[in-house]
Amino acid sequence: MMRVAAIDCGTNSIRLLVADANPETGELVDLDRRMTIVRLGQGVDRTGRLAPEALERTFAACREYAEVIKEHGAERVRFVATSASRDAENREEFVRGVVDILGVEPEVISGDQEAEFSFTGATKELAGREDLAKPFLVVDIGGGSTEFVVGEEHVRAARSVDVGCVRMTERHLVHDGVVSDPPTEEEIAAIRADVEAALDLAERTVPLREARTLVGLAGSVTSVSAIAQGLPEYDSARIHHSRVSHDRVRDITRRLLHSTHAERAAIPSLHPGRVDVIGAGALVLLAIMERIGAEEVVVSEHDILDGIAWSVA
Repeated sequence: MMRVAAIDCGTNSIRLLVADANPETGELVDLDRRMTIVRLGQGVDRTGRLAPEALERTFAACREYAEVIKEHGAERVRFVATSASRDAENREEFVRGVVDILGVEPEVISGDQEAEFSFTGATKELAGREDLAKPFLVVDIGGGSTEFVVGEEHVRAARSVDVGCVRMTERHLVHDGVVSDPPTEEEIAAIRADVEAALDLAERTVPLREARTLVGLAGSVTSVSAIAQGLPEYDSARIHHSRVSHDRVRDITRRLLHSTHAERAAIPSLHPGRVDVIGAGALVLLAIMERIGAEEVVVSEHDILDGIAWSVA
């Protein structure tokens, strides 16, 4: 067994996994898995730069994670940064800060690399399941981008497109610094149009409709599952490998898009950092399911973070 640490820094959140990995048996044993909402991508779609306050929130989380990694004695650490830091003009400031705190340089990976890690993390333990038909379509709905990966045991085709819950919220629902409460039908239609265009783009290289099992990753999808189950609090064990039907996703999406901030904040299983962006994230999931005719989505708590850990091991 090798003790490894993986950090995934996205547009909305930064996450840490410390695990013991056995490449020979395919076993990955969690020692510590945590997530912090830092909204690193705050304003990036509009300004092209990482905001000073967003950087400080991210560095504060890195300092916490450095202590956890030291406490567990991880042998190797890999830090992967995704959409927001890939797009920002001042990403070198971000890189220097991470190196100073963690002693490793963040790898600003491409969307295709992001997709490879997501697929490995999500499907490694699903490959032997007889009740899940192949090929898989793994969909990772992040804050700034969404990754689509089709494959069986290995990736056949992958594509990253620039639609995510934060990007869509900031582009269409924020006016003069205030989030629409609730969104108008015109704003919802504008998000849907962006998502449909992104799906057209993804279908140029990824055979989305050939998929027989849809696997959904990341906070928007796991939050929809928690809401569908009526969980009194977020419960990773009950969410992992849960299944949510198309009809439930449709109903939940409508509810989220037509509710106020206070009504969404009152949902006990919803992280406070997702209250303003969950409507857009759920709409991305719904549009994908309708595009490919999926009757359900299999929800996975294992995703790019687990893929990064495997790449280290």
